[in-house]
Amino acid sequence: MEKMIDTLYNQELGLARKPRTYRKRARKDYLKFARQRKPHVKAIRKAIGKQLGYLRRNLGTIDFLLKCDGHGNLSARQSRELETIRILYAQQREMYQTRTHRIDDRIVSISQPHVRPIVRGKARAETEFGAKVAISMVDGYAFIDHLSWDSFNESLGLKQAVEDYKKRYGHYPEAVLADQLYRTRENLSFCRKHGIRLSGPPLGRPPLDSRREKQFAHQDMRERNAVEGGFGVCKRRYGLARIMARLKETAESVIALQFLVMNLEHRLRLLFCHFICAILKTYKDQNYTVYAVI
Repeated sequence: MEKMIDTLYNQELGLARKPRTYRKRARKDYLKFARQRKPHVKAIRKAIGKQLGYLRRNLGTIDFLLKCDGHGNLSARQSRELETIRILYAQQREMYQTRTHRIDDRIVSISQPHVRPIVRGKARAETEFGAKVAISMVDGYAFIDHLSWDSFNESLGLKQAVEDYKKRYGHYPEAVLADQLYRTRENLSFCRKHGIRLSGPPLGRPPLDSRREKQFAHQDMRERNAVEGGFGVCKRRYGLARIMARLKETAESVIALQFLVMNLEHRLRLLFCHFICAILKTYKDQNYTVYAVI
């Protein structure tokens, strides 16, 4: 924001002197707080209040300079960042006044205002930042069912994923191998209506003889590992864990392309296996002995 004030101020505005800024004092107060190893709650609130005061003063100075010089000399990027800072200031002020730590559509990045914090509860990272993707795996191919920068309940998208499968293949799937989260009464009723087996234990008290259900659950778990493995492979080999695009639309395109490349490689792997099998069958029919090492 200090750079915006420097950009907007010029001698032609008729001001006696440049509006005063507190950039050095604000930086000094921030470093004083950041050096504390275990700051007290009162110290945290006091530091936040000071920074909000500096931010409010800078916003007032920018509004005054814009009023004097019309739209000013701000670039398109600076104008977008200024609007984001206004929303960010309003959110932080509301949380400061109400003494809360949560607000809807919370902004965590000025350059990427579409990014939201998503609480995952993992041991490695309790909160993650980035897009949340729900995919379906059919015969080794990954299909993006839903992509959002906000947190969402995956179980609500089961019906749409099944309907998309019907549009794609012309019939409903025989079984849906999903996580326990998807076994809601609504989803179970939907799958039962269309003759679809939804993996997982039934609701209510388990039966006395559950050997058959355990066999189904074990087999479903083995086959369902392809979904979790698909995320892992896409993160390690195709860069899904390192999205460098900064715009929302560009990042979504990059995510879609990564899954597309993974599907193409799976297709090439199948074609290569069919090609090798065809060659081996040809040599076998001609009574040749072939030693293949793959």
